[in-house]
Amino acid sequence: MSLKHAVLAALLEGEASGYDLAKIFDVSVANFWAATPQQLYRELDRLAEAGLITARVVEQERRPNKRMFSLTESGRRDLAAYTSTPPRLSAVRDELMVQVQACDQGDTAAVRAFVARRMETARAKLARYDRLRERMLAGRDEEAYLDGAERIGPYLTLMRGRFFEEENLRWGARALAVLDRRAAAEAPEGTEGRGRGGAGT
Repeated sequence: MSLKHAVLAALLEGEASGYDLAKIFDVSVANFWAATPQQLYRELDRLAEAGLITARVVEQERRPNKRMFSLTESGRRDLAAYTSTPPRLSAVRDELMVQVQACDQGDTAAVRAFVARRMETARAKLARYDRLRERMLAGRDEEAYLDGAERIGPYLTLMRGRFFEEENLRWGARALAVLDRRAAAEAPEGTEGRGRGGAGT
C-alpha cells in the first residue's frame, strides 16, 4: 500500500488541513500505516497535482493561512479501484524480535527492559484507541454502531489496532515471566555476572 491511498482514505472523513491529517494519522491511522508530517505534506502536494484531491486556502488573521484538502471525484474513483486490488502480503520487521531471538547470547536484562517498554507503549496506545472508540460509539454499543453507522471502515481498523496491542501485552507478559523464571533459576549458579541479567531488572 502506498501513502497515497492512506491519505485518500483519511480524507473520506471530510475536508482536512495538513495539520488535521497529521493528527488523524497519529491517533487512528498509525495503527496500520505510519507517516511523518513531512511525508504527508509532500504526498498532499502530489495528490493535488494529480487531480485526486483539491485544495482551498483559508485565510486566518492571527495565524498563517492554511490549505484545506478534500477528495475529488477522480480521487474517489481511484480509491474505489484500489479497494478491488488484492493487497500485497505484509512483511513484519520488528527489531525487538531480533533482540529477543538473540537474548540468550546477550544482555538478557536489557532485552527484558525493552519488552517491558514495548508493553508500556502498548498500554498507552490502547488508552488512546479506547478514547477514540468511545467518541465513535457515542453511547451506543458496538453492534448498534456497526449496524447503523454510515461508515464502518474506521471502526474496523481501530478494532485491528486494539487487538494488535492487546496481543503485544499478552506476549510481553508471557515473555517477561519466562525471562524472570530463567534468571531466577540461573542466579544460584552465579550467572548474574555473565552479562545475561538478573531477575527484576
